[in-house]
Amino acid sequence: MEFRHLGRSGLKISEITYGNWLTHGSQVENDAATACVRAALDNGITSFDTADVYANTVAEEVLGEALKGERRQSLEIFTKVYWPTGPKGPNDSGLSRKHIMESIDGSLTRLRTDYVDLYQAHRYDHETPLEETMQAFADVVRAGKALYIGVSEWTADQIRAGQALAQGLGFRLVSNQPQYSALWRVIEGEVVPASEELGLSQIVWSPVAQGVLTGKYLPGQPLPAGSRATDEKGGARMVKSFLDRPNVLERVQQLRPVADELGLSLAQLAVAWVLQNRNVAAAIIGASRPEQVVENVKAAGVTIPAELMTRIDDILGDAVISDPAETAKSSPASR
Repeated sequence: MEFRHLGRSGLKISEITYGNWLTHGSQVENDAATACVRAALDNGITSFDTADVYANTVAEEVLGEALKGERRQSLEIFTKVYWPTGPKGPNDSGLSRKHIMESIDGSLTRLRTDYVDLYQAHRYDHETPLEETMQAFADVVRAGKALYIGVSEWTADQIRAGQALAQGLGFRLVSNQPQYSALWRVIEGEVVPASEELGLSQIVWSPVAQGVLTGKYLPGQPLPAGSRATDEKGGARMVKSFLDRPNVLERVQQLRPVADELGLSLAQLAVAWVLQNRNVAAAIIGASRPEQVVENVKAAGVTIPAELMTRIDDILGDAVISDPAETAKSSPASR
């Protein structure tokens, strides 16, 4: 396992980070979830990402139980706040001071820890003054409940405004958690340059494009039974946003010779590809079986030569989505 600094901080995280969106507490039984966490630990992963909204708080509980007994100082635990939890009342979502302060305490209880290493704004809140949000995060840090603060799916302008306020309050934003893959590159034009300038790293989700870059979806063939694309409650809409684009599956299959040349599977190639970006601190992987963790970890430390990176670009061509405006669409106009 390789480790990278998180933004312009002294914190190092494992470049392969284990995440439990869509798995723990929903698609995967608790015993299987625990087995996946054990496989992550056994293969050098020390960083674990979750959120209070995943499985409506259950994912945090499952992760807390799975990590019970581990040396806390040897782990980096990340969670997030924004989306509705509980009965979804008027203050059960967003980045108001009330919701942040109540949510951090709930997350710590479920995760069985006194602090999280990274607390992230899961989206930008257009209804709450940014000053209120950043003051609440500053107080969470001063209370020792979070060591670092990050954001998720914020635009470059939102990151700039947040960082300016954070610095005035005595802390810094150290990370952004966006979707990023060889097929989804919307952060490259604006978010990554702003992050490099301001000292943030990316902790990227969906490096395999919801499984599309694994090659398991074949052109002209029925969707595999039990795959995410067939599960309306497990991300099928996001998968189909890739599948509905012309020639995507054909182009993905054309990546196989590149993967073979590197001695990698297509999934490993996809994870290794995002890690070639120097602003990416970690790629988040999920798993429903321990062997998936073992395979994905093999992407750590891989260097893809420049000529092969160019070949990947040529193969994927106009199947790549790169419009920076897509980031703004991730944050609801109202909560």
